[in-house]
Amino acid sequence: MALVPDTDRRRFWLWLAVWTAVGLGIRLATVYGRPNRSPGGDPGYAHRVAILLVAGKGFVNPLAYNFHGQHHIIQTAGWPPLWTFVLTVPIFLGFHSFFAARIWACIIGGGAIVICGLAGREIGGRRVGLIAALVLAVYPNIWMNDELASSEALSPLLVALILWTSYRLWRHPTKWNAAALGGSIGLASLCRDELGLLALFIVIPLVLTLRSADWRRRLVFLMIAGATAAVLVVPWVGYNFSRFEKPVFISDGLGPTLASANCGLTYSGQAEGYWSYLCVKHVPNQNTSHFDESVNFAKTQEMGVHYIRTHESELPRVTLARVGRGFGFFHPIEQVKFDSLIETRPFHWALVGLGMYYGLLALSIGGTFVLRRRRVLVFPLWAVGLDALSVFILSFGQTRYRVTFEVSLVILAAAQLEWFWSRFSTSSRRARAATSDEALDPPVPANPVLVGT
Repeated sequence: MALVPDTDRRRFWLWLAVWTAVGLGIRLATVYGRPNRSPGGDPGYAHRVAILLVAGKGFVNPLAYNFHGQHHIIQTAGWPPLWTFVLTVPIFLGFHSFFAARIWACIIGGGAIVICGLAGREIGGRRVGLIAALVLAVYPNIWMNDELASSEALSPLLVALILWTSYRLWRHPTKWNAAALGGSIGLASLCRDELGLLALFIVIPLVLTLRSADWRRRLVFLMIAGATAAVLVVPWVGYNFSRFEKPVFISDGLGPTLASANCGLTYSGQAEGYWSYLCVKHVPNQNTSHFDESVNFAKTQEMGVHYIRTHESELPRVTLARVGRGFGFFHPIEQVKFDSLIETRPFHWALVGLGMYYGLLALSIGGTFVLRRRRVLVFPLWAVGLDALSVFILSFGQTRYRVTFEVSLVILAAAQLEWFWSRFSTSSRRARAATSDEALDPPVPANPVLVGT
């Protein structure tokens, strides 16, 4: 009997490797299909910071450093540091091009497929894990971030890791699993600081409702998870406190975000609920290369907060627009055009991604009921959506900000698809069994009385 589980386990890893290879092939094909993409926007900025970091300059503003070759050292924390650290790997190996960074991002995307498959297996079983891995491998809204080499290339892996460790702790409440969950939250916070909210949305309610642990053990688990996350995050926070005039925790990008999302251009018209560079362009001292970034960005934050306070009556409508835009229900085709124009996403693939997103969203509702009937916890999966909702409310609606929630949708949809597969397989087996029984039954002899008549 022990051979059957071992066979199933090997089969799971074999198919997971196949889907990972498929997903990696798709990602690499998209990079080789557009090999000369210029390193612009957020991905280009992070890549240049990584180059300077490897060169020993620290986390400095690459625009100021490279401005007319003047090499101004301006400390930066505009984005959390983990993606920059990750981008240093190919640079350390001697591959300095943005093309190499994109290839590396694709490899990370392949890792996300593996972790998503493991999370799906932990949540709903091997078949759910394999379906989730397949969907994540082919889903354009996921692999387009890898092709761009944006920080969202790392987000699916980290969210899948959080979900995997969450359900590991739920099924097996141990100190090691609590530490693993806390560590995954800490890492995710260093990639996208809003993912730190998952400590409130997932870790605390999950640990406090563990039925197989008494209250003392639950508190111990909480302390272990918190301490593990702090070990990862606190050194970066201390480093920021040592180099900026104003307090900076994980990043100081909130200021430009608020300023770019709160102005006349984003409160009405075509860009309602979105962002605009024109909103933040004219902030005093915004373009002064010698300025302390924390002071500089504080000015943008003051500008954004001032606009919010002077337009409070419009805020509910704009917030609904942000949420609708982020979740794909407010001018979705227009948002796809924005994604194509501003972020240079392939327009037609973005349309395919939008259609698949709607399908996954519909399937996730059924998947929720499937898991609940199997007495599987579902709130951690939807808590990731709550985290995305908080981002949209505080900043603006953006397709790539939804990528964290889409990992949950992939797993929930996989649970529903696995249910369909099980029902279809059961019906097929019954039909084959019935056909086989009829073939084996001896023919019924004819009634002589009826024949005689």
